[in-house]
Amino acid sequence: MSSRVKELETSRTVSQATSRGTLFVVSSPSGGGKGTIIRHVLQVVAVENLSYSVSYTTRAPRQGEVDGREYFFVNRETFEEMVAAGEFLEWACVHGNLYGTAKNQVIEETNAGSDIILEVDVQGAASVRQLLMDSVSIFILPPSYEVLKQRLIARGTDSPEELAVRLRNAPDELKQYSAFDYVIINDEVERASAQLASIIYAARARCMRQESLVLEVIEKFKSNSIIES
Repeated sequence: MSSRVKELETSRTVSQATSRGTLFVVSSPSGGGKGTIIRHVLQVVAVENLSYSVSYTTRAPRQGEVDGREYFFVNRETFEEMVAAGEFLEWACVHGNLYGTAKNQVIEETNAGSDIILEVDVQGAASVRQLLMDSVSIFILPPSYEVLKQRLIARGTDSPEELAVRLRNAPDELKQYSAFDYVIINDEVERASAQLASIIYAARARCMRQESLVLEVIEKFKSNSIIES
């Protein structure tokens, strides 16, 4: 076997080991609109081969939310049992409620080559970064304090005390933007969603993601050139 063939064999093995799906971590302050943008990308922009990681939470469902769609709603005891069993990729206490990402779904889908989008708070995003996974992080920035406040009020799901906590915590959450790979200003949902879709497509065009396909093309070029020579 020639050294060049050995090199291609080695490259193919490496590409197979790294041609996994990417975890897209989307975060924002509470009320920043990350959920709306994600739904728009999944339903309207319809990015193919992209799924949504449904997190677990101990908070009560909001009006219109469905168990298993927005979140898996569990009690605190069940959540803590899952933590003890090591079932979460990451978990955090946010505004007094527990939130966690199931490990199995993320690992199985990315290993199969599918991309998965994860909606988390800034604490969850920081935990994912520490895992050294193939991930891309995106911070959704509300255009102003006034807009963020109006969105939270319009949502109508928080008591005055809860609303005050979310607004009080927002400035500290905003300071985390520089730890992310990308920042999207959510001043208009269609434009912000298009930006998120563009980031996903750009990540898929990275050399690491396409190496196996590139090697196949190179092999075809090589075979054709030998036949024609």
